[in-house]
Amino acid sequence: MSNPPETHKRPHSDLEQSRTKLCEEFSQITGSDSGVAQCHLAENEWEMERALNSFFEADLEAVFEVDDSPERDTSSHQSKKKKTDNDAKGKCIDLTEEEPAGSSGTSKTEAKQKSPEKEDDKLSLISWNVDGLDTTNLQERARGLCSYLALYTPDVVFLQELIPPYVMYLKKRAVSYLLLEGGEEGYFTGMMLKKSRVKLLESNIVPYPTTQMTRNLLIAQVKFRGLDFCLMTSHFESCKGHADERMKQLRLVLQKMNEAPDNVTVLFGGDTNLRDTEVSKVGLPRSVCDIWEHLGRQEHCRYTWDTKINTNKAAPYVSRCRFDRIYLRPAPGGGVPRPAPVNMALIGLEKLDYGRYTSDHWGIYAQFTTS
Repeated sequence: MSNPPETHKRPHSDLEQSRTKLCEEFSQITGSDSGVAQCHLAENEWEMERALNSFFEADLEAVFEVDDSPERDTSSHQSKKKKTDNDAKGKCIDLTEEEPAGSSGTSKTEAKQKSPEKEDDKLSLISWNVDGLDTTNLQERARGLCSYLALYTPDVVFLQELIPPYVMYLKKRAVSYLLLEGGEEGYFTGMMLKKSRVKLLESNIVPYPTTQMTRNLLIAQVKFRGLDFCLMTSHFESCKGHADERMKQLRLVLQKMNEAPDNVTVLFGGDTNLRDTEVSKVGLPRSVCDIWEHLGRQEHCRYTWDTKINTNKAAPYVSRCRFDRIYLRPAPGGGVPRPAPVNMALIGLEKLDYGRYTSDHWGIYAQFTTS
């Protein structure tokens, strides 16, 4: 019997190739192996968004209940037990007022010396992909984030790769902040506003029309010291092969930045996954500045994704990229202060007591003048 014509083989081959690519992308996004990827995709008719939601619907609450389990309470952990007892009574504990949890044992006093009290007229910001998709030491790493909030007391925090249990943890522990969510299922972005300094006017979520990874743009209109700000955060499409989609998302963000009224300053920050060549192809308008470039392209705070130093992923390769970026469009209107970046630093560079970093990304801390 003769072999079927080549044309009968091609569709099967193309389908297999397409599904292999989907499995690879699923694994890169979730950190799972190919078997798990294939299982979730097959169960959801090979639709990426449905498969991702299916994967993240698993009950991750237990990840954050380790400290609350009775068998973990010992005589050497009385202070932790006291906090657990308070939790059981339904009380909120603001971990952003506690001592940092780094292995260096930095005290609160030393932390203030390390990060001097900021001037009242400066707006401070942290942008950080906190890698909630990695459930290893997740509670300890979430507590590490709160420690950095205590260290820097930022007015605004942009977060990426949050998951619902992480959000619950932050709402319970960081009560001095209002937390806005860019989603409810799977993983998503978030924004934290210091209640005593930033007044929320309104917020909304702008979907990316062609995303395959449920990405969107979270926007908040706020008041800070009488000035109007439009705050934006996002997590652009991941993986090298999705450059076209990333550039579409960048164009949409820049469009929204330029559409803001002349009396409004726009701050965007997030895990853009952008490569410099992609930004060059899109082109930043003259009204928008990349704060790292504006502050002199300092080498020590260039790479926010750095597997040469950050061992959380145990990557067998060295990759150093500036995935995380902050863009500023000062209010162009006459008679309105034009905020400008005054400093920038990478944070999360110290391992926690548990031997891992707060995230596989470094965070960005920045300050802006407002007068």
